[in-house]
Amino acid sequence: MPNGFVKAIELVDGTTYFLNPPRLLGAISSQDGTYIWGATYYFTLELPENAGEPLQKVAIVQEGGLGRPLFDASSTEAFEGTRNRLGKSLAIESVNLDPDVPALVVEFNPPIPPGKIVTIRLYPVRNPTVAGTYLYGVTAFPTGEKPFGQYLGVGQIRIYDSNLD
Repeated sequence: MPNGFVKAIELVDGTTYFLNPPRLLGAISSQDGTYIWGATYYFTLELPENAGEPLQKVAIVQEGGLGRPLFDASSTEAFEGTRNRLGKSLAIESVNLDPDVPALVVEFNPPIPPGKIVTIRLYPVRNPTVAGTYLYGVTAFPTGEKPFGQYLGVGQIRIYDSNLD
């Protein structure tokens, strides 16, 4: 293999996998009080140089919790870099929001090549009305006809009671 080239994993049935999956670097909110309007949630991932496949989509699923923020899917954005050092804007093909799960799936076009740090910026209409630690499972999908989603872990966003002095 040429220097720097990493072969992706593809099964006979066409299922594709990351050779080395992305890492969830963290999740944070710009505003951490209950009922707050205009907060921004940031989810940052690192796609290693030797991932073997580009990043096609990311699913962010709330795991439990007493309240649920309602996201404005049409305002979702993605950038290279971290929330404190946002770089080039990344093209999003679609954002699907399933309120029954609740899941938000961001699909990139073109897919994100290996060796990038990506931050997805979500806009809840309002923070949850109940204080607590909100857990969001993050799954990354490579390109391919039958991509296998790699669960990256849980991003935690802590929401505090705005009514406490």
